[in-house]
Amino acid sequence: MNKILLSLTILVCTQSVYAGFPLPFMPTLPNLPMFGEFNPNKLRAEFNQFVGIEPDFDREHRLVNQIADAVIDGDVEYLRLKNGREIFSIFMESEADKPKGGIIILHNRGQHANWSDTIKPLRTGLTEKGWHTLSVQMPVLGKGAKYYDYVPIFPYSHERIDAAINFYKAKGIDNIVLIAHGCGAHMSMSYLDKYGDSKIKGYIGIGVGATDYKQKIVNGFPFHKMSVPILDVYADNDFTGVRKLADYRAHLIQVAGNKKSVQMIIANAQHYYNKNDGSVERLVTKVANWLDTL
Repeated sequence: MNKILLSLTILVCTQSVYAGFPLPFMPTLPNLPMFGEFNPNKLRAEFNQFVGIEPDFDREHRLVNQIADAVIDGDVEYLRLKNGREIFSIFMESEADKPKGGIIILHNRGQHANWSDTIKPLRTGLTEKGWHTLSVQMPVLGKGAKYYDYVPIFPYSHERIDAAINFYKAKGIDNIVLIAHGCGAHMSMSYLDKYGDSKIKGYIGIGVGATDYKQKIVNGFPFHKMSVPILDVYADNDFTGVRKLADYRAHLIQVAGNKKSVQMIIANAQHYYNKNDGSVERLVTKVANWLDTL
């Protein structure tokens, strides 16, 4: 009995899941250790709540001004939120005579909706594979902000995701798939954790679980309660946290039970899929091939 308890303790503390545990065994996340003088368990207790911390809208405005005029592939679209704020996005139509559906793309922390590595190759490359794409500008903070800083502003991403979904629905497009990278994946999963996945037909998480040094995942992943197909894709040289949590994510996907869900590793790649080493082309191809299974 003591050996069983010890095994469970090790499992929970490492946030990994081993094949020896029968489904639907669900590990719980341990309390978060102090981060200096800050107690991140406060972030967990207030997760997905508006707590008076806002994104840096001024910095976002400056970013948008820098990239808007540089958009060549696709059309700039400003998605209107309920409070009247307009959110920058880039829409690119499929090259196919009969488009397969619409992709929503959410970028990583510190980047933007037209980032040359990962995001732009996805939003342009998938149009060649038969999909419309809409890359959405996500909330930002200052340059030095880390994962724990971003957790309180996750709720500000929810309305943007809904605005992107509504953009497609207004065009009569219901086959909508959400693709999110890095911190964009954290934001998308906070949305799915709160509102579910009934508005989309599939979910692709790229580099899920990326945080910062000694900063732990605050609220886990909602994969286990999702009904749509999930593609969990990460690089073989991805951040350590992403790779260490791969078994945990795979277990949650198994619990959800969708037969089209898979976990996939991109060889000879790292978290920021570089357009110069060919890894982002391999990513786009793998994503497109999986989309064709839906």
